[in-house]
Amino acid sequence: MSNIADGLFWWTRRLLLAGAGLFASVRALRSRGGSSNDGWFPPNFVWGASTASYQIEGAVGEDGRGKSIWDVFSHTPGNVKNGDTGDIACDHYHRWRGDIDLLARGNFSAYRFSTAWPRILPSGSGPIEQRGLDFYERLVDGLIAKGLNPWLCLYHWDLPQVLQEKGGWLNRDTCAIFADYARFVCQRLGDRVKHWVTFNEPNVHALFGYGTGVHAPGLKGLPNALAAIHHLNLAHGRAVEALRGERADLRIGTVISLQPVRPSSNTADDHRAAERFDAMWNGACLDPLINGAYPIPVATDFAPLSADGDLATMRQSIDYLGANYYSPMYIAKAPDSLYGAWFGATPAGTHFTAMGWPIDANALTEELIRLRDRYGDPELYVTENGACYDDQLAADGTVPDDNRIRYLRDHFIAARQALAAGVKLRGYFVWTLMDNFEWAEGYGRRFGVVYTDYKTLNRIPKASYHWVSKFIRDNTRRE
Repeated sequence: MSNIADGLFWWTRRLLLAGAGLFASVRALRSRGGSSNDGWFPPNFVWGASTASYQIEGAVGEDGRGKSIWDVFSHTPGNVKNGDTGDIACDHYHRWRGDIDLLARGNFSAYRFSTAWPRILPSGSGPIEQRGLDFYERLVDGLIAKGLNPWLCLYHWDLPQVLQEKGGWLNRDTCAIFADYARFVCQRLGDRVKHWVTFNEPNVHALFGYGTGVHAPGLKGLPNALAAIHHLNLAHGRAVEALRGERADLRIGTVISLQPVRPSSNTADDHRAAERFDAMWNGACLDPLINGAYPIPVATDFAPLSADGDLATMRQSIDYLGANYYSPMYIAKAPDSLYGAWFGATPAGTHFTAMGWPIDANALTEELIRLRDRYGDPELYVTENGACYDDQLAADGTVPDDNRIRYLRDHFIAARQALAAGVKLRGYFVWTLMDNFEWAEGYGRRFGVVYTDYKTLNRIPKASYHWVSKFIRDNTRRE
């Protein structure tokens, strides 16, 4: 047979072999007592993919868009590998129709995207750039026309640069400005978009953008990180109030990076370090929103920042919580680090993704059960989960990524195990639809189930895309 035909034969064979293990696992789940459908996901389970505006849109100088902190940061030499920027990214701004087609063909039912604040309010506040809202209106209408449910995230790290020059998230005034921005977007799109996310991973944004300086805006120091966390929490509360004030029919939540934290060793020092890191990473952006207080191990850190009424404002009723899960964290005492605790040694035999992140699907089940038990059994969504591998475009035009298939297989099973344990898990969003600008790593890291050829900007579905599509079709119960 021809080289292309031969390549397609072997690619298809690899896909089938990789999938066989999962479907055997699902059959095993179904056989563990109860009905024959035990291993299936419920008919209303949301299967989605997530992206972020700066990572995919490009078109940074078009239709009146203002600069974001990531525009400035990425154009500063030494901040991003290979000097990469999001100027073009995946050119989603012009190619969104094809990207929607990929979602629809992949059997996804929802798409979580973020709006770019500087595309809508180039000066951070003040006059609205209607061409920016026009773009998101076209996107939303296009999604709905394809039977896809739009999930709109208001902030995925691209603060308008003009607001950063006034202090950004170190300035309490930014909280009220963010609420106004949320209100403007809702006024335009709230009649069609019913699922709203205030923030994506405020804990990661504050730590790496305002604490360690490896993300935009590149600030360093514990006081900066603490102030950013507190003001992001306060902005969340004010935005929820603003959205509720606009419409009563919205489902509003937030998305936080939530990972089990484990001590790197059995020493008392590492156990204390893990407790503090867990409180900072997992608790500082979640406990105030749900419980109305900062976690005890870090409460004194935030006390000087809290004005009267702040915690009450943060503690708004939300309809769901989004958890972005990738890996457990092994933490050791590190006196010179930002939190006095930092990433340490992992257990022998641990496997890693190309990002160097430990792989442990069971930790996803653990985290979802922990959220159920600690935070009052909330409605949960896995709003990001996926893996980075060094994918290569083969000569036959296919992109085999068996490692990613195995990763997703195991994490889908982990999600099903959480459902079986009674967790109110309502959906699962893969990170990410397509390879894109991976922040300080630039374009050298690939998370997508669709391969992006950065020379041509062509999209090539990987083996994992076809596998996920088949999994959704075959393992979601029909009503």
